[in-house]
Amino acid sequence: MSFFKRYRLFIIVFATLSVIILALFYTALTPQKTLKIYSPTDVNPELADSTVQAIAHHHKIAPFAFTNQNGKIITRKDYEGKIYVADFFFTTCQTICPKMTKNMAWLQEQVKNMPNVMLLSHSVTPDIDTVPVLRAYADEQGAIDGKWNLVTGNKKDIYYIARKSYLAVKTTESSELYDMVHTENFILVDTKGRIRGFYDGTNLNKETDPGVKNVQQLLEDIKWLSENE
Repeated sequence: MSFFKRYRLFIIVFATLSVIILALFYTALTPQKTLKIYSPTDVNPELADSTVQAIAHHHKIAPFAFTNQNGKIITRKDYEGKIYVADFFFTTCQTICPKMTKNMAWLQEQVKNMPNVMLLSHSVTPDIDTVPVLRAYADEQGAIDGKWNLVTGNKKDIYYIARKSYLAVKTTESSELYDMVHTENFILVDTKGRIRGFYDGTNLNKETDPGVKNVQQLLEDIKWLSENE
């Protein structure tokens, strides 16, 4: 006790410094989560229009105007300052679309109380997916108006936004100029209109290819963006 009393100030200071140093070492050695900002040079060239393939920095989603399931014109302003997830689908698709739509509905349930998060699904067959068709489909999938917009519009405009902005759609080998083959990608866009990730929209939570993220990981990244933007 006498030793402690004699050196207690030294012991307290030493213990405090030790805790601080250990905390600093732990922080320095613990990897900090980050999310990449994607540009056309980061993706498969098949998914990006030739006019943007050389862009390596400052890529953002271009202005757009499409019609949603309620017949309302939806523009980039509706998503301004929002984190959102975009995808491409069509209502008559019987392959990957049912899984993608089911997982988008699951994601909607997870983020429905997050006002800064929205969803945006583009039809790649807008001539078929009219407003009434989208309205029926939205009701069937439980889409919440104002949270999840399913949109149709001019096929050329959808083609351009898919290839030049979202980098998520391939072209076909047919003679039709604006034929599109949509992928399974869910695209995460931040509040500044930048792409922050691509995710397999058909995969809710299974671990498959380590280089491909699933929808559960998408939700985690949405939460991270919400806390760090």
